[in-house]
Amino acid sequence: MELVRNEEKNKAFRERARELVSQMTLEEKAFQMMHGAPAIERLDIKAYNWWNEALHGVARAGVATVFPQAIGLAATFDEDFLEEVADAISTEGRAKFNAQQKFDDTDIYKGLTFWSPNVNIFRDPRWGRGHETFGEDPYLTSRLGVRFIEGLQGHDENYLKASACAKHFAVHSGPEALRHRFNAVASVQDMYETYLPAFKACIQEAKVESVMGAYNRTNGEPCCGSKTLLKDILRDEWGFEGHVVSDCWAIKDFHEGHDVTSGPLESVAMAVKNGCDLNCGNLFGYVKEAVESGMIPEERVDEALVNLFTTRMKLGLFDEKGKTPYDDIPYTVVDSKEMRELNLKAAEKCIVLLKNENNMLPLDKSKLNTVGVIGPNANNRRALVGNYEGTASRYFTVSEGIQEYLGDDVRVLVSDGCHLHLDRTEFLSAGKDRYSEVKAVCEASDVIIMCLGLDAGLEGEEGDTGNSYASGDKPDLNLPGNQQEVLEIAYASGKPVVLVLLAGSALAVTWADEHIPAIVQGWYPGAQGGRAIARMLFGDVNPEGHLPVTFYYDTNDLPEFTDYSMEGRTYRYMKNEALYPFGYGLSYTNYEYQDVKASAASVGTDGITVSATVKNTGDRQGTETVQVYVKIMKEGTPNAQLKGISKVTLAPGESKEVSVKLPAEAFGLYDEEGKFVIDQTQATIYVGGQAPDTRSEKLTGKKVAALSVAVEV
Repeated sequence: MELVRNEEKNKAFRERARELVSQMTLEEKAFQMMHGAPAIERLDIKAYNWWNEALHGVARAGVATVFPQAIGLAATFDEDFLEEVADAISTEGRAKFNAQQKFDDTDIYKGLTFWSPNVNIFRDPRWGRGHETFGEDPYLTSRLGVRFIEGLQGHDENYLKASACAKHFAVHSGPEALRHRFNAVASVQDMYETYLPAFKACIQEAKVESVMGAYNRTNGEPCCGSKTLLKDILRDEWGFEGHVVSDCWAIKDFHEGHDVTSGPLESVAMAVKNGCDLNCGNLFGYVKEAVESGMIPEERVDEALVNLFTTRMKLGLFDEKGKTPYDDIPYTVVDSKEMRELNLKAAEKCIVLLKNENNMLPLDKSKLNTVGVIGPNANNRRALVGNYEGTASRYFTVSEGIQEYLGDDVRVLVSDGCHLHLDRTEFLSAGKDRYSEVKAVCEASDVIIMCLGLDAGLEGEEGDTGNSYASGDKPDLNLPGNQQEVLEIAYASGKPVVLVLLAGSALAVTWADEHIPAIVQGWYPGAQGGRAIARMLFGDVNPEGHLPVTFYYDTNDLPEFTDYSMEGRTYRYMKNEALYPFGYGLSYTNYEYQDVKASAASVGTDGITVSATVKNTGDRQGTETVQVYVKIMKEGTPNAQLKGISKVTLAPGESKEVSVKLPAEAFGLYDEEGKFVIDQTQATIYVGGQAPDTRSEKLTGKKVAALSVAVEV
């Protein structure tokens, strides 16, 4: 849907904001620049708390629909669906806000300014916050980020449904333990090729209302006070017109961690002067003193406040009730039947089938008497939701989903198997205290469903996780604790084993790939996740998810975690083979591509269109993700990169023609100075259901079609 905003209305909001700000005292102005902005009764300004979260559902404010974590939504490769989910989130957000306002609740997590999405690039699978992102690819992240923002912000020409926020600007992906003092060094080429494109798309295409800075420094400058990022790139180069918010308490890192300022006053001056408008935290209490001592011009403070109050006005917060089309959304839409159905659909679309030897899946329940469900994630609610989560009225873990699905027809035996990451489940035991139970369940069962992986207590934000690693990052890519051992016990039983991984990042399940016949990546699938996984395992749902990240064989395949160079990282630059490649995902049916062609022999200024007839040659309905990759055939260029996506649903035997338009920009690259260049050269366009790498070919037995074109822009 085309995004149309009434520019005249926006100008009127800014003028109204300017008039309001002109009536404030300097002290009042300073307090309005903090996330917990107090009321100014003499100006009829209500208290407003800017801090709210909606990464995969309205978070931290009571009951709301808990959708799959962002990385799971990314696995859908479905931008239309991402907008549908975000629209549902903002509908619940408005419903909750309307109720909260009615009862004068202006607490934290009760506003309409959602600090989502996280469009950082998941460059290293050890990063704990990677599951908040849309994966490792700038193109996919851009497309999903844009549509998520459009879903949150809505399409009314006058008012925002909610305010979205692209974060964390920029070059931010760990290590979490060092983030308050870390300097991420990235070349100009890597900045423009990898770290900045998603932010640019969110600003120029989706007109995102706000941008949040990162904790770390980038090339020596703290991100929340970076002239390069906040002024030169964001405002001057890209034309951003919204407001900039700091990450929470990040301003104090300038003097406490980064040592670039002498104390809070200087830190505040640096942040405000370089374009930070809003402080998540309380240091902007120093703004008054910084202005009075000549460190910040008051005009810059006024500019920041005009940006902030314009956002509040776009949300309709200064108009009488009934003026915006969202004021009458009732509380009853929250957690409604329709929301639960959408959430189940989301969880189903996220699932990636990684291995299915001899078509072991789907399971036929009519042939089963007893099913064993084993593992620390079998009944772990935390492994459903990831972080920045809301509260569901009901959760379905994998064991609950399977028990509900099978009912009284099939006996289900459940065991934790082991602790998620410790060596025992009961503190006083001698360790490995569920192994005998695992063996008993295996012995009694016809098939074993192993539920292993991680949860948000193991991978997440620094200070937010409760694991032995503390920082939230993973030390390696292995299954933690005794999980591998328990998996091997199940395998040794001789019974058929299905491995279901719940995790927000890639795990090196190399042993499992060699020994276990069926492997499923379920991500953190949301409150309905267990039901979705059960429906997929027993064939009611045909998996359609694809990996938005690379699964590596081993940690040794990765460069140093602290190295921000993209060399050797992600499918775009790696030289080694992957365990499971980016873009990979199996189905219960089979798709064939015929008549793959380009609209011309060369790429001109209007780009080029590629098309293919996709046929479902299997015996069940499925949805194929048509992926289009471009490789510039020149020395020193990246591997083939994703540049187009189309989803197509096909009944058995059905064919459809799919077309994907590639703009001329899809054939350009940034040079070492950060200049965008489209060289007159040859390019190869790949069209298929996977990336054009040798490992994907081995895993699927399929080769994608390749078209050679001349680039003549």
